[in-house]
Amino acid sequence: MFLKGKSAVVTGSTSGIGLAYARAFAAEGANVVINGFGKPEDIEAERAKIETEFGVKALYSPADMTKPAEIADMIKLAETSFNGPDILVNNAGIQFVSPIEDFPIEKWDQIIAINLSSAFHGIRAAIPGMKARKWGRIISTASAHSLVASPFKSAYVTAKHGIAGLTKTAALELATFGVTVNCISPGYVWTPLVEKQIPDTMKARNMTKEQVMNDVLLEAQPTKEFVTVEQVAALAVFLCGDAAKSITGANISMDGGWTAA
Repeated sequence: MFLKGKSAVVTGSTSGIGLAYARAFAAEGANVVINGFGKPEDIEAERAKIETEFGVKALYSPADMTKPAEIADMIKLAETSFNGPDILVNNAGIQFVSPIEDFPIEKWDQIIAINLSSAFHGIRAAIPGMKARKWGRIISTASAHSLVASPFKSAYVTAKHGIAGLTKTAALELATFGVTVNCISPGYVWTPLVEKQIPDTMKARNMTKEQVMNDVLLEAQPTKEFVTVEQVAALAVFLCGDAAKSITGANISMDGGWTAA
């Protein structure tokens, strides 16, 4: 319970990787603010489950990641409730696939706002408190696409490369304040979102489920295994500990060897 007395804000955390982050921090004693979209009853169930299972306080912020003022209010919620956040995880993200010449401008703007600009706004709002407390951990979910590209994902790849650059810049600015800034770059992670894509891909490509998983989703991952949300969350927890206090400005790959080639 080495995070007891600390607090974490995790964006995009009502399911998938983000929820795994929040639960992992709570398991170590941190109070958490979760954020994201979904059915109100489902969100409330997850929030209440965190409190019941781990004996911490869990709050929900409905902040829209395209709106800087709402992101600032989310950070203020952690300040007024927990004197935090001590940990900020920028995890919110969306995807859209299209050739560049056909890529809808509004989709480009939305992906850049949610996947990249929201991290800037969150970091900007959280920094003063972290500096004052002389301790902080800022972690962003990047992607293998922060290091390599794939066709038809121009906005996503651009945003994730941007996350890597923002991480380095913030790390340098905060290096003497007890605040570390890192990003985690997973390959394909097994989440409900990925699972839901499989039937449509099976139909579109006339493939079996196993063919879709191995020949489409895991084509680039040499291990031919999905990363799990628990593995990503465990790395984030490690980055919050004393053993990782000298790790800052790093982009840590967790992609089954995807970017080793």
